[in-house]
Amino acid sequence: MKISLIQPGRNNLKYLKWSYDSIRKNQGNHEVEICIADDFSNDGTWDWCQEMMGKDPLFKAIRNEGPTRLGHTILYDRLVNEAATNDICMIYHADMYLCPEALNAIEKHITDKTIVSLTRIEPPLHPDGPEKILQDFGIEPEEFDEDGLFAYLQATDSEREIKTTEGIFAPWAFYKKDFQEIGGHDPIFAPQSKEDTDIFNRFQLNGIKFIQTWEGCVYHMTCRGSRFANGAKRNPNGEVFMKNRETDEWLKQNQKSTREFLRKWGHYCKHDALLKPIIPPKYDIGFIIKNCNLQLLEALEPWCSTVYCDEQFTVGRVSDYVEIEDTSYDLYEKVKPFDNEKNNEILVTIDGNNVTNQDFQILQQLSEIIQDSGEIGSFELSNLHINVIQLNTYEKELIICNNNLIK
Repeated sequence: MKISLIQPGRNNLKYLKWSYDSIRKNQGNHEVEICIADDFSNDGTWDWCQEMMGKDPLFKAIRNEGPTRLGHTILYDRLVNEAATNDICMIYHADMYLCPEALNAIEKHITDKTIVSLTRIEPPLHPDGPEKILQDFGIEPEEFDEDGLFAYLQATDSEREIKTTEGIFAPWAFYKKDFQEIGGHDPIFAPQSKEDTDIFNRFQLNGIKFIQTWEGCVYHMTCRGSRFANGAKRNPNGEVFMKNRETDEWLKQNQKSTREFLRKWGHYCKHDALLKPIIPPKYDIGFIIKNCNLQLLEALEPWCSTVYCDEQFTVGRVSDYVEIEDTSYDLYEKVKPFDNEKNNEILVTIDGNNVTNQDFQILQQLSEIIQDSGEIGSFELSNLHINVIQLNTYEKELIICNNNLIK
């Protein structure tokens, strides 16, 4: 199999070196092209990349020269579209060790319209889940227990060899044409956060099948990019944990990307226990807000297609929100005067003086509530008046990201 591994990185050189060594050691008979994007690092990453390009003919690298980071949302796509020369690619993090037989498992399962994810073996830095294996073989490359990992893989080989489940997460291997058909990642989620859930939803809506192979694995140090920039540590009792909380940069971007995801899909990220996407319908919903205020507008705006409210509040104006909210969406077009003609297919009337937490919970689940009802007409829920005029759904219109289409 010829495959291109797609690895953006920023200031994580020691993990890239560790990951590179594992790929070359355990790639077997496969021809592996390693494609790395240096995202304006200052830790020597680009010097190392230039050195490796001189030594390894299947090592390719590009660099973002700054002055700010682009993020992996953009760099994944640049590597797939501009650097990778193979039909099969795999999104692959810098803090992953490629286990023996992993690429054999990819080759066994990958076909057109199929994405194959390797199983992650991770130290107990994050909660357990049915889609991964928690085993501690080290939290930093300096203490990585390769012999212990190999012994575990050998001991569990027979039970893992026959097991597959249905889910998607990194590392995930795909045909480049399936990626390019939907336009790759949506740049509204740059530099990172929620870009993966968005593209997974779009893959599923476009008929892609997801396979998680348990025969093929990676050892994953986890979150060694912008989220936990200072890595992990081990206390005298052997317990492991991240050195610090999430970085301010990551927290701010995660909040922005979450709000963009809500605007696009109308709901939070949803998946089953094995991380297969769950995609509620996307309806055309308008909120008619009486007695609105800035705080309420900020809370409700991402959850609908259109907001109708008075321009002038008791304190502040609509423009005070629209001009400072960081979004790719045109809020001047989305937030309309209260007396504007209401053209949405579902209208929800809200009185800002009487909104409760229960009302807000209903609005967050509104698409599922309407889907379960399946009826046209008006009804009351808590303090909300809901008028369902039509039940058209629009989630399939979100499949293709036209900005990124390869012609």
